[in-house]
Amino acid sequence: MRFLAGIAAIICAVNLIIGKTFAWLSLAIVVVCFTVVVQRYLFAISYVWMQDLYIWLNGAMFTAVAGFALLRDDHVRVDIFYRPARMRTRALTDLIGVFLFLLPFTWVVYQYSMPFVQRAWSYHEASANVGGMPGLYILKSFIIGFAALIALQGLAMAIRSVLVLSGNAHLVPKSIEYRADAKVPELPKGAA
Repeated sequence: MRFLAGIAAIICAVNLIIGKTFAWLSLAIVVVCFTVVVQRYLFAISYVWMQDLYIWLNGAMFTAVAGFALLRDDHVRVDIFYRPARMRTRALTDLIGVFLFLLPFTWVVYQYSMPFVQRAWSYHEASANVGGMPGLYILKSFIIGFAALIALQGLAMAIRSVLVLSGNAHLVPKSIEYRADAKVPELPKGAA
């Protein structure tokens, strides 16, 4: 069981490093977008490659940080039943969800995007816009990275669930442990 916990910890560390690194692209997106707006409205000039750049940075960031968001439990979930549930119930729900929905989803994304990415690499696809950025094939490769990082984090979630269900919750890495204090907040009286 310690081996499984170690694998989960490594997966979480990878997603943590990638997520924190690529999250900085949000600052680059704001700077580039601001520059494009200033150039267009103050100086009446525009560069297509700069417009491509902030759109591409946005795509790269959101695909790269998806596993990090799953690690932090930031993805949308119906919490009305999940959050107030006991730890073992949450673990069972996660285990079923990972194998029934998450891993099949990542497999479908991988299967359908791989020919798309390979074709883009075969002719070094660039922007369709005249004067746009080269290297669109690199951006398209992020789709494969997205599927891989989400699948890996799903595997870490499954390991966490197995550890909890087997009575080894103490081995769950801190980065993915269930929080006992994660309760649904009560509404103040008269708020409903």
